[in-house]
Amino acid sequence: MSQAQGSHSLAFRVMRLCRPSLQVEPPLRLDPTDFLIGEDLLDDPIAAASVPRLLSDPHLTDSGNSDPNYRSRFLLHDPSDAMGLSGLLLLPQSFGAIYLGETFCSYISINNSSNIEVRDVLIKAEIQTEKQRILLLDTSKSAVESIRAGGHYDFIVEHDVKELGPHTLVCTALYSDGDTERKYLPQFFKFVVANPLSVRTKVRVIKETTFLEACIENHTKSNLFMDQVEFEPAQHWSATILKADEHNSEKDRPTREIFKPPVLIRSSGGSYNYLYQLKMSTHGSAQMKVEGSNVLGKFQITWRTNLGEPGRLQTQQILGTHITKKEIELQVVEMPSTINLQRPFLLKLNLTNQTERELGPFEVWLSQNDSDAEKVVMINGLQSMVLSQVEALGSTDFNLNLIATKPGIQRVTGITVFDTRDKKAYEPLSAIEIFVDMD
Repeated sequence: MSQAQGSHSLAFRVMRLCRPSLQVEPPLRLDPTDFLIGEDLLDDPIAAASVPRLLSDPHLTDSGNSDPNYRSRFLLHDPSDAMGLSGLLLLPQSFGAIYLGETFCSYISINNSSNIEVRDVLIKAEIQTEKQRILLLDTSKSAVESIRAGGHYDFIVEHDVKELGPHTLVCTALYSDGDTERKYLPQFFKFVVANPLSVRTKVRVIKETTFLEACIENHTKSNLFMDQVEFEPAQHWSATILKADEHNSEKDRPTREIFKPPVLIRSSGGSYNYLYQLKMSTHGSAQMKVEGSNVLGKFQITWRTNLGEPGRLQTQQILGTHITKKEIELQVVEMPSTINLQRPFLLKLNLTNQTERELGPFEVWLSQNDSDAEKVVMINGLQSMVLSQVEALGSTDFNLNLIATKPGIQRVTGITVFDTRDKKAYEPLSAIEIFVDMD
């Protein structure tokens, strides 16, 4: 907080409006009979018969009117007293911490501490951050006519906190107090916005399915009750949340779907994990591979504190495994169920153009190592075949005539596609396994 310079009749006072907290009494309350009754006292029948008389002793009970020194304030009068909650609300004693996603609400009072009346008061309140300046109040079009000596003018401002780091509440007043010139009063109130929680993510890809794990950790000093944690997938993606099996009765299930209980994340480091299964749509698969985008989506998170104060955050885009741009994709469409040694067989393949332009014509052949011992299959017939041009984002099917040279489980590699126009060779097909029968 900075004080105004010079002599002014007016001065700003800023108070933060926030909900109270429950008052907790530090001392642990006790039952006086605990000093007289041990754990094994009731095992003795004679002592057990004397317990009702001990409990009725007026020296061990509190009448509520005969304790001028308040000695009984530490004694249990009700079982709930052991919790240490007095049932009273405690008003905030300091400005407190301000977190991203909350609504900053402030009660501002401009006081006239002089013995003369001030007139035509123009008041302006703004929030200044490192990136922008936000106007909260401006009375330029309807000035406060006067503030009497010793009087004040009060107003409330609100601001949804959307940036981290230092913030400054700038309060200014332009007024007349009898001097010939109007006076200008600026005052600055600084505070820092902290991050209430962190979202750590892990992405794992298994075949065609992407799994996204998100760990939400609470950095505040109060419990957070998560009303909503939703993952909004990017275009061409679909998301399904994975939950552990809940053994709830069928009777309670409709009620739980309508009234979903919030997820509690405890204060000062408590965390909760979410797991999502992401799948890319068939239509978007080719386009995503062409663009090379790896954006999965973002989280929308809303919560409330112990007394219901709301908060809301939206994360940045979550990035997955980088998608390598592929111009040509080659896939096996059909393969014989039985492949015999030294017998020709057809391998049906599909070639897809994943670019926005026409590619081809192509030549397709089977590259081999120099050593004859490494030749698992060979081309049956012409060593290369010619394919016509493939239009943008189009595809074509063709058959490759092969002959197996070794029995057993074999790996077929080296199917090469050569673009005769661009003079560019591709080996887009991963190794495939075949079983060669001895016949």
